[in-house]
Amino acid sequence: MVVALVICWFVLPVYHAGNLARIMVFAIYAMGYNLLFGYTGLLSLGHALFFGAGMYGLGLAMHLGGVSAGPGILAGLITALVVSGVVGFLALRTSGVAFMIVTLMFAQAGYLTVLLFGTYTRGDEGFVLPQATRALMGIDLSDAQNRYFAALILFAIVLFFIGWLVRTPFGRCLVAIRENEERARMLGYDITRHKLIAVILSGTISGLSGAAYCLLFGSAQAAFAAVPYSIFPLLYVLLGGMGTTIGPFVGTLFMFYLIDWSGGNMMVAGVVLVALALFAPTGILGEIRRRFIPWLP
Repeated sequence: MVVALVICWFVLPVYHAGNLARIMVFAIYAMGYNLLFGYTGLLSLGHALFFGAGMYGLGLAMHLGGVSAGPGILAGLITALVVSGVVGFLALRTSGVAFMIVTLMFAQAGYLTVLLFGTYTRGDEGFVLPQATRALMGIDLSDAQNRYFAALILFAIVLFFIGWLVRTPFGRCLVAIRENEERARMLGYDITRHKLIAVILSGTISGLSGAAYCLLFGSAQAAFAAVPYSIFPLLYVLLGGMGTTIGPFVGTLFMFYLIDWSGGNMMVAGVVLVALALFAPTGILGEIRRRFIPWLP
Protein backbone atom coordinates (compact mmCIF):
# COMPACT_ATOMS: atom_id res chain seq x y z
CA MET A 1 0.00 0.00 0.00
CA VAL A 2 2.84 2.39 0.80
CA VAL A 3 4.44 1.66 -2.59
CA ALA A 4 1.09 2.30 -4.28
CA LEU A 5 0.85 5.65 -2.51
CA VAL A 6 4.31 6.59 -3.79
CA ILE A 7 3.21 5.75 -7.34
CA CYS A 8 -0.01 7.73 -6.90
CA TRP A 9 1.91 11.01 -6.77
CA PHE A 10 3.25 10.42 -10.29
CA VAL A 11 0.01 9.24 -11.90
CA LEU A 12 -2.80 11.16 -10.20
CA PRO A 13 -3.98 14.64 -11.24
CA VAL A 14 -2.87 17.48 -8.97
CA TYR A 15 -6.30 17.77 -7.35
CA HIS A 16 -6.44 14.14 -6.27
CA ALA A 17 -2.81 14.08 -5.16
CA GLY A 18 -3.55 17.06 -2.91
CA ASN A 19 -6.60 15.28 -1.53
CA LEU A 20 -4.54 12.18 -0.86
CA ALA A 21 -2.07 14.18 1.25
CA ARG A 22 -4.97 15.32 3.46
CA ILE A 23 -6.40 11.80 3.56
CA MET A 24 -3.10 10.36 4.78
CA VAL A 25 -2.93 12.93 7.60
CA PHE A 26 -6.52 12.17 8.64
CA ALA A 27 -5.79 8.45 8.32
CA ILE A 28 -3.12 8.87 11.01
CA TYR A 29 -5.86 10.36 13.18
CA ALA A 30 -8.11 7.39 12.39
CA MET A 31 -5.30 4.90 13.17
CA GLY A 32 -4.80 6.53 16.55
CA TYR A 33 -8.53 6.27 17.21
CA ASN A 34 -8.60 2.67 16.01
CA LEU A 35 -5.96 1.72 18.57
CA LEU A 36 -8.35 2.71 21.35
CA PHE A 37 -11.69 1.75 19.81
CA GLY A 38 -10.86 -1.04 17.38
CA TYR A 39 -8.25 -2.87 19.45
CA THR A 40 -9.09 -1.96 23.07
CA GLY A 41 -12.85 -1.61 22.76
CA LEU A 42 -13.08 1.85 24.35
CA LEU A 43 -15.51 4.12 22.50
CA SER A 44 -14.35 7.72 22.86
CA LEU A 45 -16.33 10.73 21.67
CA GLY A 46 -13.62 13.20 22.59
CA HIS A 47 -10.69 12.60 20.26
CA ALA A 48 -11.02 16.05 18.71
CA LEU A 49 -9.46 17.26 21.97
CA PHE A 50 -6.25 15.34 21.19
CA PHE A 51 -6.25 16.35 17.52
CA GLY A 52 -6.73 19.98 18.58
CA ALA A 53 -4.07 19.69 21.29
CA GLY A 54 -1.48 18.64 18.73
CA MET A 55 -2.65 21.28 16.25
CA TYR A 56 -2.58 24.17 18.72
CA GLY A 57 0.49 22.87 20.52
CA LEU A 58 2.47 23.18 17.29
CA GLY A 59 0.57 26.18 15.92
CA LEU A 60 0.89 28.39 19.01
CA ALA A 61 4.52 27.40 19.55
CA MET A 62 5.32 28.53 16.00
CA HIS A 63 2.85 31.42 15.77
CA LEU A 64 3.50 33.02 19.17
CA GLY A 65 6.69 31.34 20.37
CA GLY A 66 8.58 31.79 17.13
CA VAL A 67 10.01 28.26 17.18
CA SER A 68 10.85 26.34 14.02
CA ALA A 69 8.98 23.32 12.67
CA GLY A 70 11.05 20.65 14.47
CA PRO A 71 10.53 21.99 18.01
CA GLY A 72 6.95 22.85 16.99
CA ILE A 73 6.19 19.18 16.22
CA LEU A 74 7.74 18.25 19.57
CA ALA A 75 5.55 20.84 21.31
CA GLY A 76 2.46 19.41 19.62
CA LEU A 77 3.37 15.86 20.65
CA ILE A 78 4.07 16.84 24.26
CA THR A 79 0.80 18.78 24.48
CA ALA A 80 -1.18 15.81 23.15
CA LEU A 81 0.71 13.42 25.44
CA VAL A 82 -0.02 15.49 28.56
CA VAL A 83 -3.67 16.09 27.64
CA SER A 84 -4.30 12.42 26.83
CA GLY A 85 -2.60 11.36 30.08
CA VAL A 86 -4.82 13.66 32.17
CA VAL A 87 -7.99 12.71 30.27
CA GLY A 88 -7.17 9.01 30.46
CA PHE A 89 -6.44 9.15 34.19
CA LEU A 90 -9.80 10.83 34.90
CA ALA A 91 -12.04 9.26 32.25
CA LEU A 92 -10.99 5.68 33.03
CA ARG A 93 -12.64 6.02 36.43
CA THR A 94 -15.80 5.39 34.39
CA SER A 95 -16.75 2.78 31.80
CA GLY A 96 -19.25 2.15 29.03
CA VAL A 97 -21.64 4.99 28.25
CA ALA A 98 -20.23 7.08 31.09
CA PHE A 99 -16.77 6.90 29.47
CA MET A 100 -18.24 8.15 26.17
CA ILE A 101 -19.99 11.06 27.90
CA VAL A 102 -16.94 12.06 29.95
CA THR A 103 -14.66 12.08 26.89
CA LEU A 104 -17.26 14.11 24.98
CA MET A 105 -17.38 16.63 27.84
CA PHE A 106 -13.60 16.93 27.86
CA ALA A 107 -13.60 17.56 24.10
CA GLN A 108 -16.28 20.24 24.42
CA ALA A 109 -14.30 21.86 27.25
CA GLY A 110 -11.24 21.90 24.99
CA TYR A 111 -13.21 23.53 22.18
CA LEU A 112 -14.60 26.19 24.52
CA THR A 113 -11.09 26.83 25.87
CA VAL A 114 -9.90 27.58 22.33
CA LEU A 115 -12.73 30.10 21.97
CA LEU A 116 -12.20 31.57 25.45
CA PHE A 117 -8.53 32.33 24.77
CA GLY A 118 -9.31 33.90 21.43
CA THR A 119 -6.69 36.59 22.04
CA TYR A 120 -4.06 33.92 21.37
CA THR A 121 -5.93 31.34 19.29
CA ARG A 122 -7.98 33.83 17.22
CA GLY A 123 -11.12 31.87 18.18
CA ASP A 124 -13.31 30.73 15.28
CA GLU A 125 -11.12 32.53 12.77
CA GLY A 126 -8.02 30.57 13.64
CA PHE A 127 -4.64 31.64 12.32
CA VAL A 128 -2.34 30.88 9.42
CA LEU A 129 1.32 29.92 9.66
CA PRO A 130 3.54 31.99 7.33
CA GLN A 131 4.85 29.98 4.42
CA ALA A 132 8.46 30.83 5.32
CA THR A 133 8.14 29.06 8.70
CA ARG A 134 6.79 25.80 7.26
CA ALA A 135 10.15 24.20 6.56
CA LEU A 136 11.78 21.17 8.15
CA MET A 137 15.50 20.50 7.73
CA GLY A 138 15.55 22.97 4.86
CA ILE A 139 12.63 21.30 3.05
CA ASP A 140 9.74 23.61 2.17
CA LEU A 141 6.61 21.77 3.32
CA SER A 142 4.31 24.27 1.61
CA ASP A 143 5.45 22.80 -1.73
CA ALA A 144 2.86 20.27 -2.96
CA GLN A 145 5.34 17.47 -3.66
CA ASN A 146 7.26 17.91 -0.41
CA ARG A 147 3.98 18.07 1.51
CA TYR A 148 2.73 14.86 -0.10
CA PHE A 149 5.83 12.86 0.67
CA ALA A 150 6.12 14.27 4.19
CA ALA A 151 2.53 13.10 4.80
CA LEU A 152 3.37 9.72 3.25
CA ILE A 153 6.49 9.21 5.38
CA LEU A 154 4.61 10.09 8.55
CA PHE A 155 1.70 7.87 7.55
CA ALA A 156 4.03 4.93 6.82
CA ILE A 157 5.83 5.32 10.16
CA VAL A 158 2.55 5.29 12.11
CA LEU A 159 1.14 2.44 10.00
CA PHE A 160 4.14 0.18 10.60
CA PHE A 161 4.34 1.18 14.27
CA ILE A 162 0.73 0.19 14.91
CA GLY A 163 1.14 -2.93 12.78
CA TRP A 164 4.01 -3.94 15.05
CA LEU A 165 2.39 -2.80 18.30
CA VAL A 166 -0.81 -4.82 17.96
CA ARG A 167 1.22 -7.99 17.49
CA THR A 168 3.27 -7.52 20.65
CA PRO A 169 2.12 -9.05 23.97
CA PHE A 170 0.85 -5.59 24.93
CA GLY A 171 -1.23 -5.36 21.75
CA ARG A 172 -2.62 -8.86 22.20
CA CYS A 173 -3.60 -7.92 25.75
CA LEU A 174 -5.54 -4.93 24.39
CA VAL A 175 -7.46 -7.31 22.13
CA ALA A 176 -8.09 -9.59 25.12
CA ILE A 177 -9.51 -6.61 27.04
CA ARG A 178 -11.78 -5.80 24.10
CA GLU A 179 -13.04 -9.37 23.83
CA ASN A 180 -13.47 -10.17 27.52
CA GLU A 181 -12.23 -7.68 30.10
CA GLU A 182 -13.11 -9.81 33.12
CA ARG A 183 -11.26 -12.83 31.75
CA ALA A 184 -8.18 -10.71 31.06
CA ARG A 185 -8.34 -9.39 34.64
CA MET A 186 -8.71 -12.96 35.95
CA LEU A 187 -5.57 -13.96 34.05
CA GLY A 188 -3.64 -11.38 36.06
CA TYR A 189 -3.30 -8.48 33.64
CA ASP A 190 -3.39 -4.93 34.98
CA ILE A 191 -6.41 -3.78 32.96
CA THR A 192 -6.38 -0.16 34.13
CA ARG A 193 -2.69 0.30 33.26
CA HIS A 194 -3.16 -1.19 29.79
CA LYS A 195 -6.19 1.02 29.13
CA LEU A 196 -4.36 4.14 30.29
CA ILE A 197 -1.39 3.40 28.05
CA ALA A 198 -3.81 2.79 25.16
CA VAL A 199 -5.50 6.17 25.76
CA ILE A 200 -2.12 7.94 25.91
CA LEU A 201 -0.81 6.25 22.74
CA SER A 202 -4.08 6.86 20.91
CA GLY A 203 -4.22 10.51 22.00
CA THR A 204 -0.58 11.15 21.14
CA ILE A 205 -0.93 9.66 17.65
CA SER A 206 -4.08 11.73 17.12
CA GLY A 207 -2.18 14.80 18.33
CA LEU A 208 0.61 14.01 15.87
CA SER A 209 -2.00 14.06 13.11
CA GLY A 210 -3.24 17.48 14.29
CA ALA A 211 0.30 18.87 14.43
CA ALA A 212 1.05 17.48 10.96
CA TYR A 213 -2.12 19.02 9.54
CA CYS A 214 -1.26 22.43 10.97
CA LEU A 215 2.31 22.28 9.65
CA LEU A 216 1.58 20.82 6.22
CA PHE A 217 -1.54 22.86 5.43
CA GLY A 218 -0.59 25.97 7.35
CA SER A 219 -3.57 26.72 9.57
CA ALA A 220 -5.07 26.06 12.99
CA GLN A 221 -8.85 26.42 13.38
CA ALA A 222 -11.22 25.89 16.28
CA ALA A 223 -13.50 23.78 14.07
CA PHE A 224 -10.96 20.95 14.24
CA ALA A 225 -11.43 20.78 18.02
CA ALA A 226 -15.24 20.70 17.78
CA VAL A 227 -17.50 17.67 18.27
CA PRO A 228 -17.80 16.68 14.55
CA TYR A 229 -14.07 15.96 14.47
CA SER A 230 -14.61 13.49 17.29
CA ILE A 231 -17.25 11.71 15.20
CA PHE A 232 -15.24 11.58 11.96
CA PRO A 233 -12.55 9.15 13.17
CA LEU A 234 -15.29 6.88 14.52
CA LEU A 235 -16.90 6.84 11.05
CA TYR A 236 -13.52 6.30 9.35
CA VAL A 237 -12.82 3.27 11.55
CA LEU A 238 -16.31 1.79 11.27
CA LEU A 239 -16.28 2.20 7.48
CA GLY A 240 -12.80 0.82 6.96
CA GLY A 241 -13.01 -1.97 9.53
CA MET A 242 -12.37 -1.64 13.25
CA GLY A 243 -9.50 -3.71 14.56
CA THR A 244 -7.76 -3.82 11.17
CA THR A 245 -4.40 -2.16 10.51
CA ILE A 246 -5.15 -0.65 7.10
CA GLY A 247 -8.91 -0.26 7.55
CA PRO A 248 -8.68 3.32 8.92
CA PHE A 249 -6.97 4.49 5.72
CA VAL A 250 -9.60 2.82 3.54
CA GLY A 251 -12.40 4.30 5.65
CA THR A 252 -10.88 7.79 5.52
CA LEU A 253 -10.41 7.57 1.74
CA PHE A 254 -13.98 6.34 1.24
CA MET A 255 -15.57 8.95 3.52
CA PHE A 256 -13.53 11.83 2.08
CA TYR A 257 -14.56 11.08 -1.50
CA LEU A 258 -18.12 10.17 -0.55
CA ILE A 259 -18.59 13.69 0.84
CA ASP A 260 -16.63 15.21 -2.06
CA TRP A 261 -18.58 13.43 -4.80
CA SER A 262 -21.95 14.02 -3.13
CA GLY A 263 -21.19 17.75 -3.16
CA GLY A 264 -21.31 17.89 0.63
CA ASN A 265 -24.87 16.52 0.65
CA MET A 266 -24.88 14.68 3.97
CA MET A 267 -28.19 12.97 3.12
CA VAL A 268 -26.49 11.07 0.30
CA ALA A 269 -23.58 10.26 2.58
CA GLY A 270 -26.01 9.14 5.29
CA VAL A 271 -27.82 6.72 2.96
CA VAL A 272 -24.53 5.15 1.87
CA LEU A 273 -23.36 4.87 5.47
CA VAL A 274 -26.60 3.17 6.52
CA ALA A 275 -26.31 0.74 3.58
CA LEU A 276 -22.75 -0.10 4.59
CA ALA A 277 -23.78 -0.62 8.20
CA LEU A 278 -26.50 -3.04 7.06
CA PHE A 279 -24.60 -4.99 4.41
CA ALA A 280 -20.99 -4.65 5.58
CA PRO A 281 -21.22 -4.48 9.38
CA THR A 282 -17.51 -5.20 9.87
CA GLY A 283 -16.47 -2.41 7.48
CA ILE A 284 -14.99 -2.55 3.98
CA LEU A 285 -11.69 -4.19 4.96
CA GLY A 286 -13.39 -6.30 7.60
CA GLU A 287 -15.77 -7.79 5.02
CA ILE A 288 -12.98 -8.36 2.48
CA ARG A 289 -10.92 -10.09 5.16
CA ARG A 290 -13.87 -12.17 6.36
CA ARG A 291 -15.01 -13.29 2.91
CA PHE A 292 -12.02 -13.30 0.58
CA ILE A 293 -8.57 -12.53 2.00
CA PRO A 294 -8.29 -13.77 5.60
CA TRP A 295 -4.61 -12.79 5.94
CA LEU A 296 -5.24 -9.04 5.52
CA PRO A 297 -3.89 -7.15 8.57
